Amino acid sequence: MANKAPWDNLMHSMEPTAGCSPTVPEPELYRSIQALLPRETDNQQPMDCYNKGVLRWTLHKKVKNNPANSLSLVWVLIKDLEKAERWDSRKRIIPLLHTLMYAIIQTAYIPDELYKRIYDFCKRLLTYPQPYCTVGLSYTRQIKTERSIPGLMYQRMFTAEQGLKNEHYPFQERVFVLADPEVFAGSLEQVLLGDIAASASGGFPSPVDRMSNVVQHFIQAALGPEQCSGPKLAQALKDMGQDVEKYFQEVLATREQSMEEGGRAEGGALRSCLQRLYSEIVTDTDPEPLSSGVLNDCPLPNPEISFHLWKEDLDIWRELAKWLRSSSMSDQFSLSQEQEDFDLGESPSDPVPSDKTRFSVMSNDSGIERDLPPSADPSLSSSLDTASLRTSWEQCRSDPDPGRLSRRKGIKMKPTWKENMVLMQNTLEDQASLGGGRKGEPRQRRAGSTVIHNPLTKHQRYFTARIVTMGDDRVLGRLAKAFYSFRKREARRLFLTMKVNLQFYYIPVCKAPTHVSSIKVSHAVSQSKENPAICTLGSYLSMVDPWYNCNIKSLGSMIPKLAKMQPTNPGRPNDPIISDVISYYIRMGQQPIYFTIYFVKITFNSLMKDPVEDVFLTHLQMESPEFRQVSASIRDKARRSAGEVSGAMVSVKYKKVILSGRDVDKGVSVRIAGAQISAIPSSEADDLNCLTLTFTESQHRNIVESKIRTSSIKIRSLEGRPFTVTLDRDSHRTFTDVHSIEIAPCLDPGYCIQKTIRSRFSLGDDKNTGLSKYMTKGLSLPINTFAGIIN
Repeated sequence: MANKAPWDNLMHSMEPTAGCSPTVPEPELYRSIQALLPRETDNQQPMDCYNKGVLRWTLHKKVKNNPANSLSLVWVLIKDLEKAERWDSRKRIIPLLHTLMYAIIQTAYIPDELYKRIYDFCKRLLTYPQPYCTVGLSYTRQIKTERSIPGLMYQRMFTAEQGLKNEHYPFQERVFVLADPEVFAGSLEQVLLGDIAASASGGFPSPVDRMSNVVQHFIQAALGPEQCSGPKLAQALKDMGQDVEKYFQEVLATREQSMEEGGRAEGGALRSCLQRLYSEIVTDTDPEPLSSGVLNDCPLPNPEISFHLWKEDLDIWRELAKWLRSSSMSDQFSLSQEQEDFDLGESPSDPVPSDKTRFSVMSNDSGIERDLPPSADPSLSSSLDTASLRTSWEQCRSDPDPGRLSRRKGIKMKPTWKENMVLMQNTLEDQASLGGGRKGEPRQRRAGSTVIHNPLTKHQRYFTARIVTMGDDRVLGRLAKAFYSFRKREARRLFLTMKVNLQFYYIPVCKAPTHVSSIKVSHAVSQSKENPAICTLGSYLSMVDPWYNCNIKSLGSMIPKLAKMQPTNPGRPNDPIISDVISYYIRMGQQPIYFTIYFVKITFNSLMKDPVEDVFLTHLQMESPEFRQVSASIRDKARRSAGEVSGAMVSVKYKKVILSGRDVDKGVSVRIAGAQISAIPSSEADDLNCLTLTFTESQHRNIVESKIRTSSIKIRSLEGRPFTVTLDRDSHRTFTDVHSIEIAPCLDPGYCIQKTIRSRFSLGDDKNTGLSKYMTKGLSLPINTFAGIIN
């Protein structure tokens, strides 16, 4: 720590200004970093995880308000990363690297020598196995661009998250927090709302202040303390008022020009241009030169967060459409009311449609004007715009003869080839994709971003919706169902997929005060009724990603504690710790893990009931009513006879999963009292992308649990005894009087489109040809983490 680098002399010119936090010594920063790194025993000790998450938040808070502290943190982190590389301490690399990148984004100025050192380290990670090479490749590209255009990551993130209108960078982002109302009731909801409000009040109050902050940071990052005076620049921008927008647009134009040049001038042209802008902005009559001084802090505010309790009337599709209409880019991407109200018949409460993709839009009237309801205007006519297929319902003709029969104009709307390709590109799977998914490893769960391996250029989307779900397995099941309905709706008539990129995040929060850290299947079976709100998927993410375990899973256990502390300190201003952690998660968690969504068809004993089609993500529970009525104590001691508690005789047909990928069809008849079907593995040894069936059968008064690993299954009652089926532990998704269930992976609408197009030109050949062999048939829900799956 005592070795001096050439840039250490810059610390004297980056002294803290008024209002900044005091300078933190490097040894103290080093001790803080060592304290927040995850250990092997963190999964078994939830309190340690909770403390490490708070320590990480405290460290970034400590260095946020002082440019000198930020530069010191970057210097300490890169030395610690190089030490971890020498000692082959790979589990320390991901946490240190994410902490480093988050510090780089908010650091006012980083010398070129330090950028080179960071770039060389990230480039060496490309020789590491998964997921280190994936994270290293992403950060190598970012550091290379940041070195040629300093402050680029900060400027892009700030402009997109704050929705600053400009002509050069049209990308915008929005955070949607969807909370389970059964978990976030009463004090928990108030804590979350108060935290989000405190985060919003701590940002920049007006667009002018936001633009000034972008200009301030970009000029400081490029010129440094030797050529820029932070306080003088900040004062000049403050006195400028509305005129700062001109310099804001010019700064973005300069950045785009540098991006086009590709850094061929090694930053010289960029610095010259920003030096000219700095001289124009700062007008000083003092004899002191303007080319040196201290740097000001330019904190990165949290993004705008939209909070929603996920009730029955909440529709993700509509919320995204409202956001697009209210965004600053709404002039460029105009939405009509007809596009937003398209396909009104499909609501979240409706049954999930079948996998047969429809491309036609059915009319629910006769098409004759005289048959329209009295509330409708019989003089309406439609005009077709072939470019956008918009219908102008507000253009009226002169009043026709009311007795005359006339037919309204109509057209059969089919997706264009371009729209079909957008959905198809989302399902393309490269043979060399990172994290599995190859033909030789069909059971390996896919993880990591595969965008860079896509052979086709993806359609550019200017909006990114970051959907953060908070709750237990029930809210994840609701998210899977909403995502499936979203894709089906878009397959019928593509609209939001052309404009919005969806990113999913998950924060596990349970009702229970103690958070379940590790769940075994047998334990989950015995405790499913006592504790129905189990965060199975959150426990899996914590198991495969230690940094997620420290920061995100610990946040779920922190929220109930904050709710208990709130009544004791009602007048104390709250630090927005929840919003800060959410912001850190969505900014640094860019490595998705894919979870298969399973389709289930439920038929009933009564012929009067139509079959129900639904989906689930984590868990399906079958239970025999007569077995459920037997008390636990009697069942454990086996005091009743086998005939009284044995349940029902069922036929089980399934496709047994084999590691080689050559699945085998199996069938068995067994008398069971219940069954648990889990899609989430309970340990790293069982980490296969398949279903695990655990059923309880009675044999000579002894309750025996059996496990079956399968990809698809059909269970049918042979004696007519009904079952009760619950999806994703959600009591609102419970079906009674069930006769049989059929489960299989959901087909992706993009694959269905390709299959439909290919069937028009094929002669009955069902083999995977063309693009089909590169596409994933099943629909997966990607949940973003920090590293993906670390073996």
